[in-house]
Amino acid sequence: MLAVLDCFSRDDRSLSVLDITKRTKLPRTTVHRIVGSLKTLGLIDQDRDREKYRLGLKLFELGNTVLANMNVQREASESIATLVNKTGQSVHLGVFDGFEIVMVERADAKVGQLNRVVTLESAAAYCSATGKAALAFQPRSVVDRIIRHGFTAMTPNTITSGEQLVKELELIRSRGYSIDDAEYEEWRRCAAAPIRNATGRVFAAISVTGKKEQFTEETIPHFASLVMEQADKISRRLGYERESD
Repeated sequence: MLAVLDCFSRDDRSLSVLDITKRTKLPRTTVHRIVGSLKTLGLIDQDRDREKYRLGLKLFELGNTVLANMNVQREASESIATLVNKTGQSVHLGVFDGFEIVMVERADAKVGQLNRVVTLESAAAYCSATGKAALAFQPRSVVDRIIRHGFTAMTPNTITSGEQLVKELELIRSRGYSIDDAEYEEWRRCAAAPIRNATGRVFAAISVTGKKEQFTEETIPHFASLVMEQADKISRRLGYERESD
């Protein structure tokens, strides 16, 4: 069932049984049976022409329930405030959805006060700091899926090839943090670090974001160190324990 659901994406919103059969390499009779079960459960709906299917509203309901019950926003609250106060920059908290990073919370420092905004913006994983921080620790199959999906150049600095992306993710894993070097928007830079759940799986990331002039060779290591420290604290609050602990 999961293999069938994974066939759908933002580009492949409506698929026929034949389309799903080709993508999953499952027997057509098996796909027919699975599609029927998913339709009964409300996880997929049938299009008007009745030859194609799309994801159902039940998944949207479940997704909203997941967001509402996520501990990460509650456990990250203190760290978000700490990063805003120590850096004077904006802070973003994002959850990786398999293709993009979904921003579930943002905090901005304005005239000495904390202005928190809850939002559901999303950004491509390959050109945002939070996205790359999360993507770097995913299975290679997930990275390959992002590469197959293709790249859109948001700025002249955006990664636009699979080879570039793989090298960048290797660098992120080795140093523990990612950088958005004006890759998503030309005016800003970001530093982000991954967040792990109790099982050690990276599912989210937190970043410090600001005007690119404020992210220099001198300040980036400082910002990155602070972000990694707070990302580690959030992970520990979520139950993650390092093997050496």
